[in-house]
Amino acid sequence: MGIKRTKTVNVKQILANTDHFFSVGTMVNDAGVVAENGRKIIKAGTPLGGATKTIADSTAILSVVDDGTVQGVALFDVDVTEGKGNASLLIWGFVNEFRLDSSVTINDAVKKALDGKVTFVKRNK
Repeated sequence: MGIKRTKTVNVKQILANTDHFFSVGTMVNDAGVVAENGRKIIKAGTPLGGATKTIADSTAILSVVDDGTVQGVALFDVDVTEGKGNASLLIWGFVNEFRLDSSVTINDAVKKALDGKVTFVKRNK
């Protein structure tokens, strides 16, 4: 992997409170990510997880999940068009569901697994 420069638009802010959050760097794969306009993008707020805990193992590679294996949510959009990509994983904080892309779903299993870690609120857009 080399360094690649891509010009993009402003970063979408999903946090309800930008003063109180904690995220860690992790790797994510493109499993289950569908290409749109020729790019595979994991949208900010998408639940990420897997069997290996990224907090304990920095080599863990996470996937898009919708179950109890969730470890956090993508803090920003992640481009996985060419395979694995670097992501910021929100592991503690407050997410405003009104700011999530319409394609991102936070189900009850995800909310239960992240209870006390990531709080989902529906506040002013």
